[in-house]
Amino acid sequence: MSIALIPLTIFAASQIGTPGPANMALLATGARFGFRAALPFVAGVALGKQLIIWPIGFGLMELAEAAPGLFIALKYISAAYIIWLAWKVANLRLTPGQGDATAPGFAAGLIVHPLNPKAWAMIVGGFTAFVGSDVSSFTATATIAAVLLGCQIILHPIWTLAGDRIAKTVAGTAAEPYLMWTLAGLTVASVLFVLFGGGA
Repeated sequence: MSIALIPLTIFAASQIGTPGPANMALLATGARFGFRAALPFVAGVALGKQLIIWPIGFGLMELAEAAPGLFIALKYISAAYIIWLAWKVANLRLTPGQGDATAPGFAAGLIVHPLNPKAWAMIVGGFTAFVGSDVSSFTATATIAAVLLGCQIILHPIWTLAGDRIAKTVAGTAAEPYLMWTLAGLTVASVLFVLFGGGA
């Protein structure tokens, strides 16, 4: 089977391009601070996925089989963290480039995917569905890492730019709080879907 590269790429693009905790964080960050100020955060989010791709590729799933309770606990702790972030998003008000607050930086972006259950499910799905048993761990991991990073480099800035453009339209209007609560609701829904709906 080797690696089904084209189906893997389509799968990665569909998962990375659709709403989820990371994309909602990018959208909200772009809306709150503007596209340029959010770019270090975007870079951190993109590279943060590498922090879980490589350990999974080199045997983390064997540990998951040996200690499933630990991973279940981590999954729910991660979900709680994402939901807490959603609450903060719901209460944000859009003032791009203004105010005392500063945009989250590269380091803040790095932890988004390690705490994102959708990212874990996506990566595990990539290894199990598109990689043959004849492929070495290094080749499989490097290929999945490159495909996902390539999709993120294209799609993550689009979500961030969308937030920036939305903010310019609704900031200071009556629609603003409804927008922020909608973003927060989508974030929570995406986490709950991964936890209980079996999605990626």
